[in-house]
Amino acid sequence: MPKLNIAVFASHGGSNAQAIIDAAAAGRLDAAVKAVISNNSQSGVLERAKQAGIPGFHLSSKAYPEPKALDRAILDTLIAQDVNLIALAGYMKKLGPQTLAAYAGRIVNIHPSLLPKFGGHGMYGHRVHEAVLAAGETETGVTMHLVDGEYDEGPVLAQSVVPVEPGDSVETLAARVLHREHSFYVETLGRIAAGEIVLPPLNG
Repeated sequence: MPKLNIAVFASHGGSNAQAIIDAAAAGRLDAAVKAVISNNSQSGVLERAKQAGIPGFHLSSKAYPEPKALDRAILDTLIAQDVNLIALAGYMKKLGPQTLAAYAGRIVNIHPSLLPKFGGHGMYGHRVHEAVLAAGETETGVTMHLVDGEYDEGPVLAQSVVPVEPGDSVETLAARVLHREHSFYVETLGRIAAGEIVLPPLNG
């Protein structure tokens, strides 16, 4: 089975990206992070990539205003870096159809709830935790899923439950869920690397 060569996509701080980078560097994850891609030139994740000696790429509509051209630029970058798995970690844009087709079944995302609850367009970050608390849920969690053309609708790969504690605020719940995200993303990638979770071969 080919080694996982991962591209991590993130739009902002990139704490999940850092967890993946650290695990791969320490040998706790049998994978290589080959690229970090962001649509935000000021994102902290690009600095994280630089500090780790990983190629970082700012690819956005600023440089590629035509969506097809941006999609192609992303795909060309992935191919050039020998990437065989895309890990979305707080990436706030949809991937284009060329990239989705080329990496079908090999794009994973983490979502801060137990999908299908509290998912879909506009449900990200604190909005998810606000909705969980408003609904009176006693537990929430994180979901690792495959990515298709719709928000949070790809097949679920794995889930982990996180309790909602009495008196939780959005901030305390968000912190607890994010802490679990960091370890669970690495755990799930490790299961993919070990062949416990089987993904289709790379297209093309």
